[in-house]
Amino acid sequence: MAVAWSGMRGVSAEPGYVVMQPTTLCNLACDYCYLPFRRENRKMPVAVAEAVAAGVAGFARTGRFSVVWHGGEPLAAGRDHLAALFAPFGAGVEHHVQTNATLIDDDWCAFFTEHDVRVSVSVDGPRRRNGDRVDRGGKPAYDLIVRGIDRLRAHGIPFSTLCVVGDPGPGVATELYEYFLGLGCEVLGINVEELEGVNTRLNRHDPAAVSAFWAELVGAWRRDPRIHLREVEWSLRYAAAVLDGSADELLPRRHDPIPTVAHDGSVVLLSPELAGFHDPRYGDFTSGNVLSTPLPEILAGATGTPWIQEFLRGVEACRGACPYFGFCGGAHAANRYFEHGRFDVTETNHCRNSKIRLLEGVLDHARDHEATAV
Repeated sequence: MAVAWSGMRGVSAEPGYVVMQPTTLCNLACDYCYLPFRRENRKMPVAVAEAVAAGVAGFARTGRFSVVWHGGEPLAAGRDHLAALFAPFGAGVEHHVQTNATLIDDDWCAFFTEHDVRVSVSVDGPRRRNGDRVDRGGKPAYDLIVRGIDRLRAHGIPFSTLCVVGDPGPGVATELYEYFLGLGCEVLGINVEELEGVNTRLNRHDPAAVSAFWAELVGAWRRDPRIHLREVEWSLRYAAAVLDGSADELLPRRHDPIPTVAHDGSVVLLSPELAGFHDPRYGDFTSGNVLSTPLPEILAGATGTPWIQEFLRGVEACRGACPYFGFCGGAHAANRYFEHGRFDVTETNHCRNSKIRLLEGVLDHARDHEATAV
């Protein structure tokens, strides 16, 4: 029987977190990076952080609230400047950094400890899987990444990892999981490479191969589940909810606006990947600037933004047509736009690779495991 999914209607005016861009600069030149200004050092003024801190103070009082420092490479802003950007945020705010780890040294570890920063490292597995992660001269960055991770471990700083997979072929999932077990991370997120931003590489893969990749990853995780595996654990939670009839309760009632505040204070909602891009119809995708409009006011007017209206029409199209809607809540805005040039389309390659095939792979593993156990 089909479920009339009731979640993900409209955009919430209250975010669970905010993404901040302390600098556009990145010291690497990864082949799959989507960022348009990573060679330029445009730093966020402290006034932008002060405006955001004032805007999120009310959200932070209602429970745990996160500020995610993204880039560019956040550490390229320098410790003193990052500390100045942190300063306006009060108690109740949890700081996260997404970093390539190449700049991490003992002084940065002291900074993380002092400010109680949650650290997530971008690394794509063992050396031979990191060919796309290079410096500006085209030299492999792997040794620098591992050196930074070694510093985190030496200082007892827990960390998460984010891994981009460009070729989800046989054996890759097991190799990756075993590598990250040895690395010592607490949480692992897996992203099958996406076509977005300045990365125009196609991300089409054989459906059976992608499903097999996810099934293999589940098998590796079940043999030694010491790492929190982001995608797999969510899939299992969803499958359990389907079985007990509570699946519709898993989806948030509305989309998290995910406000991304660029270095200059401009705010892009729903998809950080849209920041810095321009469309002939919709302009630069911004919904306002915190230097002139308080963030809560920007969020309250989110659904009046033309491209967001188009996106919400696309979500409703997904709701009516896709049997996987209860699992993903509709295709991500940036994937719709960069794959199709508009927001009211439905299925994307990202949907297929990281939602549909993910759930199918988890279920395939469960069926195979059950058959083997009989």
